[in-house]
Amino acid sequence: MAARVMHALPTSARTRVATVPHADPYVDAVLPASAVRVGPAHDPSPWLDPAYLTAHAALVDVVHLHTGRGHLHEDEVVSWTEALRRTGVPLVVTVHQLRDPARPARHDAHLAALLATAEVVFTLTPGAADEIAERFGRTAIVVAHPSVAAADPDTGAERGLVGLALGIPGAAVTDPVAMVRAALSGAVSGGGRLRVFLEPGRSLALDPDLARAEGLEVVARDPARWAAQLQELHVAVLPQRCGTHSRDLEVCRDVGTRVVAPRCGWFAEQWSDVVGYGDDEGCGFDPVSLGVAVGAALARPMPRPADRAWRAEQRAAVQAVHEQVYDQVVADRVVGV
Repeated sequence: MAARVMHALPTSARTRVATVPHADPYVDAVLPASAVRVGPAHDPSPWLDPAYLTAHAALVDVVHLHTGRGHLHEDEVVSWTEALRRTGVPLVVTVHQLRDPARPARHDAHLAALLATAEVVFTLTPGAADEIAERFGRTAIVVAHPSVAAADPDTGAERGLVGLALGIPGAAVTDPVAMVRAALSGAVSGGGRLRVFLEPGRSLALDPDLARAEGLEVVARDPARWAAQLQELHVAVLPQRCGTHSRDLEVCRDVGTRVVAPRCGWFAEQWSDVVGYGDDEGCGFDPVSLGVAVGAALARPMPRPADRAWRAEQRAAVQAVHEQVYDQVVADRVVGV
């Protein structure tokens, strides 16, 4: 696929960028020092309101949409893209997820409208870029997912400990009990045990035999120390059957935890040191393959945390690409006025 060539342009002032969402670990990591974030920091973002965008268009140079528009209906996204065209504010889109199992038709309609409007499209892996080109006819710039965590020297990992974060029940995990059973089988056969993470206040209905099974514990996921909870593991299982990319995978890379991930999406392109198992929209969940994958992952040594100097260089390179893109679309906007 042909790559989009960006020409660096000098800037005399910081580029005013409305990021959607206003802030999160990924958004913070990729924003270059030459850009200033334009508020307010509300959720959902007011920049997604056509009236707000129109009224405040003079205060922003670029809108960069990552996530945070799932609450909008298809026609609302179309109205928003029309407001962008009317005001002349350039749109940059980073495609993190190509599918939403809860609202697939809405998600696809959103992407179609957004990618038809965006001046520049980013994504995180070559496979996702190829899928974007095939489905939407757009060339995407591939940038690596930068570091979003750092290993804590005071947190130790337990060899043989497997973690499975089920999150909020939904279409992404159609049979959580079957997934627990398969992951537990793989953990125990590999000489380890399974720790299941649930969102605070959530519970999981297990049959009595499984609930009493040796080697199984169920705990609450702690958002404030999630990186540390992942660092305590030998292996982390990602359960998303419709995922494209994963922030948790990057946290595991940063802190030195091996990842078992479904073969759907492009997880293995994010980090080559991933053990795959069968789970996707077409063929469904293969519990045998998950058990085998967990056992295989436990047989491998725990990876070392990512080299911090390399991750810092990678992050700087990603920020430089964002800076170049922002400069280009702002220059194009000035020329077009």
